[in-house]
Amino acid sequence: MNVLAQAGAPRARAPHPTRREMAANAWRTFRTAARLGFQIEANWTDPLPFLVYAVIKPVFAALILVVMLEIISGGQADPAFRAFIVIGSALWSIVVGGIAGFAQSVLEDRERYRMLKYLYVSPNDLVTILLGRGIWRLAIGAFGGIVTLSLGVVVLGLPFALERIDWALLFMAMAMGIVSIIALGMMLAAVSMQTRQDAWQYPEAVAGAIFLLVGAVFPLVVLPSAVQAVGLLTPLTWWLEGVRKALFPDIVTAIGGAGSLYSGLTGRAAPSSAEILLVLLLTTGLVTLAAVLMYRWSEHRAKAGGLFDLTTGS
Repeated sequence: MNVLAQAGAPRARAPHPTRREMAANAWRTFRTAARLGFQIEANWTDPLPFLVYAVIKPVFAALILVVMLEIISGGQADPAFRAFIVIGSALWSIVVGGIAGFAQSVLEDRERYRMLKYLYVSPNDLVTILLGRGIWRLAIGAFGGIVTLSLGVVVLGLPFALERIDWALLFMAMAMGIVSIIALGMMLAAVSMQTRQDAWQYPEAVAGAIFLLVGAVFPLVVLPSAVQAVGLLTPLTWWLEGVRKALFPDIVTAIGGAGSLYSGLTGRAAPSSAEILLVLLLTTGLVTLAAVLMYRWSEHRAKAGGLFDLTTGS
């Protein structure tokens, strides 16, 4: 009788995990996804040869731009503008890695490995998995950027002085810039969930389009006013300006200057450090909010439409 009573009694519910347990699970998921992401990015090879391969592209991209500048200027290029190009090219490798990493993770797990649907129904949060998978592309881009900047100082003789660095501006600008890159990457990952065809080139295409808007290798003043306005609303524009100003105080501004939309609206030649951080904070906050809303909407739509187990390409 007691056995029957016990068999018919409702089972006790498992206690809800505490915040500490949830944080530990999230960290374990992120760490495992990051390790897997690195192995996939490195094609299961040794880390050192892969890192050497990873820095070739950003280094030679910067050198090509510098050579073009020297040829066009007849060897009389302003050292400040040379530094402008090298820093922009170095930082852009972080942007490409960050934006592409999250979208490529969605495409690879859905189209190539056929695992996205299983990851989604697992107890782990898909956002945490995507962050772990994509963080390595961001880190590899950062490593390539550091090497590019170092070669610019050593080989090209950029006017770099350690004692002149504005460390507060550098750290705050880099922190907000990384957040904005991750937010843009998650927005592109959300778009990738909705694609019904091969979309492997979307990340590079989006990064290339943004490249023209944010003053990466040329000031915004060369663009039409309407395009300058779009660039001024993009957090990457202010991130690049802040990092350049922090590392090289006398560098050419990408935002202001004679004839620029910024100078026409404000009457100032270039933004101050405080203004850069304030606008960067506001634009990063808006992009992050848009990324959260867009990702949640895309996730819900993909679940309702069966897009997680959709295989559209090779």
